[in-house]
Amino acid sequence: MTPSTEEFIEMFGDINLTLGMLNKEDIVNKEDIYSHLTSVIQNTDILDDAIVQQLIYYASKDMRDNNMLREIRMLAGEVLVSLAAHDFNSVMYEVQSNFKILELPNEFVVLALAELAASYVSQSIPFMMMTLLTMQTMLRLAEDERMKGTFCIALEKFSKAIYKYVNHWRDFPYPRLDANRLSDKIFMLFRYIMEKWAPSASPMQTLSIIKAHGPTVSLLLHREDFCGYALGQVPWLLSQYKDKEIDFHVTQSLKQILTAAVLYDIGLPRSLRRSIFINLLQQICRAPEPPVKENEMEASSCFLILAHSNPGELMEFFDEQIRSNNEAIRMGILTLLRSAVSAEEPRLRDHIISIERTVKIVMGDLNTKVRNSVLLLIQTMCEKSYIEAREGWPLIDYVFSQSATLNRNLEKPVKTNFHENEKEEESVRETSLEVLKTLDPLVIGMPQVLWPRILTFVVPAEYTEALEPLFSIIRILIMAEEKKKHSAKESTALVISTGAVKLPSPQQLLARLLVISMPASLGELRGAGAIGLLKILPEIIHPKLVDLWKKRLPELLQPLEGKNISTVLWETMLLQLLKESLWKIDDVAWTIQLTRDFKQQMGSYSNTSIEKKFLWKALGTTLASCQDSDFVNSQIKEFLTAPSQLGDQRQGITSILGYCAENHLDIVLKVLKTFQNQEKFFMNRCKVLGMSVMNKDMDLQMSFTRSITEIGIAVQDAEDQGFQFSYKEMLIGYMLDFIRGEPLDSLASPVRWKALIAIRYLSKLKPQLSLQDHLNILEENTRRLLPLPPLENLKSEGQTDKDKEHIQFLYERSMDALGKLLKTMMWDNVNAEDCQEMFNLLRMWLVSQKEWERERAFQITAKVLTNDIVAPENFKIGSLLGLLAPHSCDTLPTIRQAAASSTIGLFYIKGIRLEVERLQGLQEGLESDDVQVQIKISSKIAKIVSKFIPNEEILMFLEEMLDGLESLNPTCTKACGIWMITVLKEQGAALEDQLLEILSTIYHHMPVLRQKEESFQFMLEAISQIASFHMETVVDNLLQKPLPFDRDTKTLWKALAEKPASSGKLLQALIDKLETELEDDIARVEAISVACAMYEVISIGTSVTGLYSELFTLLLKLVSCTLGQKMPTSSWSRRRHVMQQGEQQQIPDPCRLSTATLRCLQAQAMREGLAKESDEGDNLWTLLSSPSTHHIGVCSLARSMAVWQHGVILDIMEQLLSSLTSSSESYRITGTAFFSELMKEPILWKHGNLRDVLILMDQSAWDSNATLRQMAIRGLGNTASGAPHKVKKHKQLMLESIIRGLYHLARTEVVCESLKALKQILNLLTDRDVSFYFKEIVLQTRTFFEDEQDDVRLTAIFLFEDLASLTGRRWKIFFAEEIKKSLISFLLHLWDPNPKIGVACRDVLMVCIPFLGLQELYGVLDHLLDQDLPRVRDFYRQFCVKLAKKSQEILWILHTHSFTFFTSSWEVIRSAAVKLTDAIILNLTSQYVELLDREQLITRLQALRRDPCIRVQRAAEAALQTLLRRCKETSIPL
Repeated sequence: MTPSTEEFIEMFGDINLTLGMLNKEDIVNKEDIYSHLTSVIQNTDILDDAIVQQLIYYASKDMRDNNMLREIRMLAGEVLVSLAAHDFNSVMYEVQSNFKILELPNEFVVLALAELAASYVSQSIPFMMMTLLTMQTMLRLAEDERMKGTFCIALEKFSKAIYKYVNHWRDFPYPRLDANRLSDKIFMLFRYIMEKWAPSASPMQTLSIIKAHGPTVSLLLHREDFCGYALGQVPWLLSQYKDKEIDFHVTQSLKQILTAAVLYDIGLPRSLRRSIFINLLQQICRAPEPPVKENEMEASSCFLILAHSNPGELMEFFDEQIRSNNEAIRMGILTLLRSAVSAEEPRLRDHIISIERTVKIVMGDLNTKVRNSVLLLIQTMCEKSYIEAREGWPLIDYVFSQSATLNRNLEKPVKTNFHENEKEEESVRETSLEVLKTLDPLVIGMPQVLWPRILTFVVPAEYTEALEPLFSIIRILIMAEEKKKHSAKESTALVISTGAVKLPSPQQLLARLLVISMPASLGELRGAGAIGLLKILPEIIHPKLVDLWKKRLPELLQPLEGKNISTVLWETMLLQLLKESLWKIDDVAWTIQLTRDFKQQMGSYSNTSIEKKFLWKALGTTLASCQDSDFVNSQIKEFLTAPSQLGDQRQGITSILGYCAENHLDIVLKVLKTFQNQEKFFMNRCKVLGMSVMNKDMDLQMSFTRSITEIGIAVQDAEDQGFQFSYKEMLIGYMLDFIRGEPLDSLASPVRWKALIAIRYLSKLKPQLSLQDHLNILEENTRRLLPLPPLENLKSEGQTDKDKEHIQFLYERSMDALGKLLKTMMWDNVNAEDCQEMFNLLRMWLVSQKEWERERAFQITAKVLTNDIVAPENFKIGSLLGLLAPHSCDTLPTIRQAAASSTIGLFYIKGIRLEVERLQGLQEGLESDDVQVQIKISSKIAKIVSKFIPNEEILMFLEEMLDGLESLNPTCTKACGIWMITVLKEQGAALEDQLLEILSTIYHHMPVLRQKEESFQFMLEAISQIASFHMETVVDNLLQKPLPFDRDTKTLWKALAEKPASSGKLLQALIDKLETELEDDIARVEAISVACAMYEVISIGTSVTGLYSELFTLLLKLVSCTLGQKMPTSSWSRRRHVMQQGEQQQIPDPCRLSTATLRCLQAQAMREGLAKESDEGDNLWTLLSSPSTHHIGVCSLARSMAVWQHGVILDIMEQLLSSLTSSSESYRITGTAFFSELMKEPILWKHGNLRDVLILMDQSAWDSNATLRQMAIRGLGNTASGAPHKVKKHKQLMLESIIRGLYHLARTEVVCESLKALKQILNLLTDRDVSFYFKEIVLQTRTFFEDEQDDVRLTAIFLFEDLASLTGRRWKIFFAEEIKKSLISFLLHLWDPNPKIGVACRDVLMVCIPFLGLQELYGVLDHLLDQDLPRVRDFYRQFCVKLAKKSQEILWILHTHSFTFFTSSWEVIRSAAVKLTDAIILNLTSQYVELLDREQLITRLQALRRDPCIRVQRAAEAALQTLLRRCKETSIPL
């Protein structure tokens, strides 16, 4: 694919950047660089030539660099080879230039040549001769094992490339080259390696030789003169079969050689072939360890090649080897034969009989694995038509015998472990059945093999499991023959012939197929196959049956199509077919034989099977059709005297005699009469449920109940509106007593059912019962019916099937009666609330933990809520819908169906007509046991009905759903959640009036729902759904939560933010809220709540890209406005908190809460590339939240702004501009500090409004607040970096503001900031620009040389040094005088405690000396540049010696100013001052010595002799001695 122009630009920019990285010596990243380059090069069609050449250079250089890691060198080689696709000649030239005759090359150069030959055969062949000649001179130089291995790899790749050229030279784009010359060189290289290296090679080297062996020998075989030598090397290759780690490579090379031998039609010597056979077979049949899969596959491929070239010899070898009893060898040969047959090698087809005979050799092997292998081979042979008519039948017989092997072989205790043996036999049986299922009987030659002998497997019981595929085979054979009959003039119909195989008789076939047909009613394919086979076998069974079965069998098969039918009906139909068939045949002998064949099959089926039961009846039916009375008589007697042959004696004899009596009743009775004195066979037993007889009380109860019911019906039919039935309550009481008297653990009588019916009719009569009476009646009845044990348990009490059917009948009628009673009482009431009360009686049962109780409750509910009910006008369905709908996903299909019916019924009650057909279709789908299907259907129902729920009932619906989320099972809980979300999606927009109540309800459920993860997630999703319609209201509601937010409130904020569709709206709502709260630049508790909410929203990774500038400015403003504030008491959480002993109450800090949110915002912004890491790290947030360091933190925060995000930072600047004029001093400081850092960014000056900021900064530089002043001055100073042209334009304005800061002596921070700002600005101005202010600046700067703050001293010295370049003519003399006054400070502070100040003093001295004409002092000052600084005393003495010669005046000035430093707070300065004084005194002339105030000097020095510092004491002592000595020398009296 050709890249676009933009992609080209991006790609080449990427590669150029990568090239720059390759040029560096950094090894660490080169591995990643080369990996990346390989991908880029291989996926790019066109590369710039210059880039290709550079890449070739770097890749070749690194590939050959021995200091590089091996992995990097390999990757560099890969890049080099990849580049050949773009410029092959350049790459080849580069590699060949490092591949020189008689020089041992770099290992990776050889590998690169090999890879080029492998990857670019066509381009490499022209260079191959030169390469091989050069390589020939190198082999004898190789001593290192790795180097030898590399040459072997090269030989392998070169041989493959030449082999390809030899066989496909016509495909190459240039004239044919002399390949013999190339193979000559390959021969010499190969011979040298085999003679010199191979005998003594290490395992690793041997592996390399093996890999090269196959390609090289394959190439040499095309030359007759080399063929003998090449084949002579094959035994060496075979001898390397020693280690399974290298066996695969040996086999791979051998495969290449065999392929070449076939290609060049070279016959291998017989001895070599046999050696190859043996070695390859060992690879496949390796023991005791299994063969490596890859090696086994390669060896199999070799055998396929051998099967092509020498099939006869190979089959002889297999025949010889398979006769051994070795399991591995037998399995290996069988597998190989299967592969060969599958490959359909034409030359192997001539040896079909040999293959069949080989298989027969192992058919007697009892080994399970061998038997499985034989079966699979036979399967393949059948598929590929490798079965021959004469020899093939035993193979088919073997397959069937293995399907019946299980029971037969297990009778012999072959192994002690019976279960293991049983499992193995089962696997054989499964394999044999699979073979039969896949057998195609119409494959060429198969019909002759199979027919008619295949019929021998139909009757024997041991082949029962194989009947399904057997029937299929027979049916296909017969139908194919029928097709031939219709298309051919002469019939070639299949007939049962006589032969060596004993075929089943027609009677045996009929008996077997009829019995096996019986399970067809249960959907068993075997049974359907049997009846299908009967349809096409009438001629074989009996010629007279053709017409009958042609008519009757299609009718018989019709009920089976697509469904199961009643077993009784199917049995009747089969017996009728048997009866009609025997009548049609009308042959006594034939019928007698059929009877005997039925009897013979009696032991083939279990007594409880439907086949056995049918067999008894079929036997009886056959006897009934038999016209030989004596035979029938004898058979009946035999069954009576020896019934054990029938299995279940009673049932068997009963069935046979019953069906036989249909035509031979006289014979049956006669035999029974003769036999009745000996035994009885039939017993009449009367069973009742749970008791032997019905007691009299129950009869009375039933009679009484029936009478009451009739009375109720009669009164109701009279339609007398004024009639009052005064006995109503009394009779209902009697009925309830009857019901109470019934046991709660069984359903033994119809009393409950009949009593419920009576109560229902009585309840309709006047006088009307009160609501409480209705409730009492209904509650009593539900408590007596719904808790009954499960129906199956109740039915288990029945002793017979009839008893169980009776119990089920009573159960169904009782539940139906209860449903009708509830329905009558509910809907006869005109009061909606009363209806709700009555329905609520079912609530506890609808949510019961016992599913059978829920099932009953829902079935009753479905009756109550369906069938065209007329409900009271204001009947509420919301709560009921919430209660019922989730159970459409309950555990039982009956509950799900009833819940769905009830849900739909609720809307019909309200007169709402739904999509009936669609809902019914969905309801039917709830029969599925797949939970996902249930959930999907329930969701669809919810979507259909949700729009019809009355708006005013949504709250009740949601309350019920939330209760369900707390208490229902997992599936119903999920349905609850889905219904709740669906309804909120549909009707959420219209819930504004109920919103606060809904939210309050949800919050109330949160603590419980938190314990159920899935329910909790649904609840969170519900709030998110509400918020999608009413974001502002939800936000306002949540913000009313007390601070600090509890866990649930935090979770709610996060849940709202997790929805991508609403997270932006949520953040915008919070931004609007915070903006409103901070309008007057005062932070109240509401604003802090908004910040806490923002923290939760942003902390989960909500994108802030579009809202970052607003969020940042508002949160920074909030941090500023909350500095030093305390949280108002009213805002604390009112939740009770138990304090531990010694624990202090933690009052939240509003500023820290705000700062935490801002920190979270910045972290997210960094992830989105909107900001960068602060230079203060985590300390930034501590600085930001402290009033004393807030401005420092803001500056650091400003520096972390990503200036490359122009749009974002310009928005922030625009929104923060108002902070510079805010009424809040704290916010002004924040804004000024922020902008002070931005002033240094040129890009912001270009696009932003910093000109206005500059004016405001200048005004703030005069503010009374020192911090504000400091930040404003910093901003003015930073303007020098961001907008130099603005400095020149507003120099006067800025200089006046900054110079004024030098007078703010109370705050050194302001002074220091002013000095720094002046230094920045003066660098941009000329002497003329500052001339007016020069003197003032110099004088003020000098005052800070001795400031206690290091930063002030240092900045002042730096500034003074810069001032030296701005003196001009006007101020040069003045500046020289100021230097004289400052010289003492510079000299003493050379030894300042802060080393930086010492360096600054040295630099300023170097600059200032020329003003005094003291250039001679440079030599002394140069000593300060030495690594070892001179001693203080020595330096001062050298300095003063030079100075004294040049200017005694300046020396005297130094002396006069030195007294001040005797009292310095720094010990090192006091010591230096004394030592300088010592040096000055020593170098003053006599004239100046006389001018010394000796008394004062002595006094001061004596005082310093008592200084706490020992160094000062010693210096003072030395200076005093120098003074005394000089005075003495000049004869001055002391």
